[in-house]
Amino acid sequence: MKIALKAVLLFIVACNLFAQIKDYELGANLLNRSYQQSGLFDLSDPEAVNIKVAVWGWVRYPGRYIIPNYTTVSDLISYAGGPLEGANLEDIRVLRTKDDESQELITLTFNDVMYDNKLELKNRKIPKLQAGDILVLPGEPRLYARDKVAIWTSVLSLLISLTILILNITKK
Repeated sequence: MKIALKAVLLFIVACNLFAQIKDYELGANLLNRSYQQSGLFDLSDPEAVNIKVAVWGWVRYPGRYIIPNYTTVSDLISYAGGPLEGANLEDIRVLRTKDDESQELITLTFNDVMYDNKLELKNRKIPKLQAGDILVLPGEPRLYARDKVAIWTSVLSLLISLTILILNITKK
């Protein structure tokens, strides 16, 4: 009886150690976390002035980019592999450091980025990317119905297995 109880306790402790949900990193690839890399991507144009910018968040290839100065925000998102499934496209952020060391946060939406040439509002212009800008696509992992069913099925299966184990131990 004591050995079986110790085995059950060891099983529960082992499950808790190995089944912890880890925090997701900004821009993490949920399907293949071990292969995610960031780096320096050179997309420069020898005929134009090139600038260095950074793209972080929920894009396929986050990192630093050397791009021509005529690149738009939508082009930069495309260069970064596009947004991942959990990206919040209604909250695209551009962080810019000014010459006086102050920082400016520019918030854009998907419609602003995609239809910037059709915007008729004079006060809502898409800013041109500058050297040192940081583009951030925030997001969070999404759980769909199949994911929730899989989690609850696992929990139910564990409870049934533990119940059967306890019933078998107490019979003897």
